[in-house]
Amino acid sequence: MDMIDDKHLFRLIAGETFHIVEQDGTASEADPGLPPDTLLEMYRMMVQARAFDEKALKLQRMGKMGTYAPLSGQEAVQIGSAFALGEEDWMVPSYREAGAMMARGVPMKLQYMMWMGNDLGNRIPDGVNCLPISIPVGSQMLHATGFAWAAKMRKEKYAVICYFGDGATSRGDFHESLNFAGVFQVPAVFVCSNNGYAISTPVKDQTHADTLAQKAVAYGIRGYRVDGMDALAMYVIVKEALERAKKGEGPTLIEALCYRYGPHTTADNPDLYRQKEEVEKIKRERDPIARFRNYLVKKGLWDDAKEKSLLEEIDGLVDAAAKEAEQSPPPTLEDLARNVFARIPEYLAEEVEYYKKVQGGARQ
Repeated sequence: MDMIDDKHLFRLIAGETFHIVEQDGTASEADPGLPPDTLLEMYRMMVQARAFDEKALKLQRMGKMGTYAPLSGQEAVQIGSAFALGEEDWMVPSYREAGAMMARGVPMKLQYMMWMGNDLGNRIPDGVNCLPISIPVGSQMLHATGFAWAAKMRKEKYAVICYFGDGATSRGDFHESLNFAGVFQVPAVFVCSNNGYAISTPVKDQTHADTLAQKAVAYGIRGYRVDGMDALAMYVIVKEALERAKKGEGPTLIEALCYRYGPHTTADNPDLYRQKEEVEKIKRERDPIARFRNYLVKKGLWDDAKEKSLLEEIDGLVDAAAKEAEQSPPPTLEDLARNVFARIPEYLAEEVEYYKKVQGGARQ
């Protein structure tokens, strides 16, 4: 479904926001009519993402994990978009896309390991088209643009989806990536999770533009503003953007309006810049998981018994993944070198051997 018409520019500036499902579960005619199995798997992954998130926060508070970036409130952005990807497509995440990554096939265990400081958690399994997370704000956008440009140059039929937050739109990386992507018409889809705050800075202090989506106009590419609390809306818009990209019709910028319930990271105190009442109001009135559950109930696909069973199952899976991550051995020095280069350079191999000799002598 092509959502853009001749009034594209006006609609962007006017700030129109695309959505499909109301909070009570009622869907518009734009409902893509996905198969029941797909809908149920999407819901499962949304619930799992939140359970993963809640467990991570507990582990961090117990001192078993380092600084962590919560995702709760952004499940619809991540799962809706991830399910739109084709098998051949690639994902380039920021540090908050745990849900999208697990939907893509990155195990929860590896993600917990990474946040626990075990570098082996960054080793993406073979066959999973996903890059490791990027910690610097916005730097992954450059990687995504280059990755997509390579696909075009090599005439390979895949697209690249790149995630970033609203704060990244104030970085040079954002502008450089979109300008380059527009000039060379690379097959990339840029998803901005506009959760309202770049750490403590609200969006209104990030830009004087009415929307972030309209920034696409400056680069000659398509832009959409989507209700990021609506998984189906995310699916439809991202699916269309990916299909256009793979047809050679260029990149797309998507502004997904969402909200993060927790802090920017566990090193942040959101109570200093927003009211708790604001968070609770969003949870009551716009929660993405509740909205999708209401949609499934209206379709006769869900009930309280299924909900109880799912929660019990996922709690067990999350606990098991966290326990396995805790018990995983740390990387060796060779692992640290091996996971940076496809082939360890000779000079680095010599340094590793020297270190092992020194360590061996120290133990004697």
